[in-house]
Amino acid sequence: MDKEKLIIIGGGIAGLSAAIYAARAELNPLVICGKLPGGQLTQTTLVENYPGFSNGIQGFELMSSIQEQAMTFGARIEYDEVMQAELTDGGKQIIHLSSGRIIEADALIIAVGAVPRFLNIESENKFKYRGISACAVCDGNFYRNMDVCVIGGGDSAMEEADSLSKIANRVYLIHRRDNFNASPIMVERVKKHQNIEIIFNSSVIEFLGDKELSGVKIQNSSDNSIREIQVQGAFVALGYIPATTIFANQLQLDERGFIVLKNRSSETSLRGVFAAGDCADPTYRQAIHAAGMGCAAALDALHYLNESK
Repeated sequence: MDKEKLIIIGGGIAGLSAAIYAARAELNPLVICGKLPGGQLTQTTLVENYPGFSNGIQGFELMSSIQEQAMTFGARIEYDEVMQAELTDGGKQIIHLSSGRIIEADALIIAVGAVPRFLNIESENKFKYRGISACAVCDGNFYRNMDVCVIGGGDSAMEEADSLSKIANRVYLIHRRDNFNASPIMVERVKKHQNIEIIFNSSVIEFLGDKELSGVKIQNSSDNSIREIQVQGAFVALGYIPATTIFANQLQLDERGFIVLKNRSSETSLRGVFAAGDCADPTYRQAIHAAGMGCAAALDALHYLNESK
């Protein structure tokens, strides 16, 4: 079994920010990046609200730069996935990787982020990734000059619709309420596009098609009327679910699956285990906040390790 002083699970902005601070403190952290190195920001086009970039910065570029910074100070990056964790209160923390490697650590920082939330209706599974996507940046080009729909009403839905409007023929933005919960600036940006049609008070109840998606069936909540819209692509933008399943029986989680932190710190219910980013943040879920949480987790881990000597 390999031994490490500090392991960070997650290669998004929270994990890499923790890696920068931990590496500068000479903890020689090992970062397990998982399936999506760079995290959710690599799936975003222009990031406009991260300090230091007056004209914004592309998400992939930002994350590549942060990872390079972490490695410059001595953080080690491993592209593997944690399949199982054996956590103890104040003891050794053991993780099992998909490669078969088992590693024991004196301290652990969990920054696993979140995964897309889908509708979970029967027909969705048939077309998932064959017409249904959760990432317009990743898959939008497949639907150039076609009709598509975006499902949701938050900032992520606005960003998806805005991005798709530049390449798709027509974008239907379907929201189950009569107003958006997105930020006003994002809503105004979407409303300026002539090829975006907003459909309020409606929910997708079925995805249509044979081998490939050909349309969606939606129901209006005001009068229960049902209509079909012909689209070749559907982008589900309903937010994210914390990717904390493997820790469910070991760490205290809230009813939505977010890791519960103690006393406004990064400390979890187990000593020696810390958390940062979207997996422990049900409220803000912003890149700058995740970075700050990563910083706090590294400092808390450093304090813990020093006291444990």
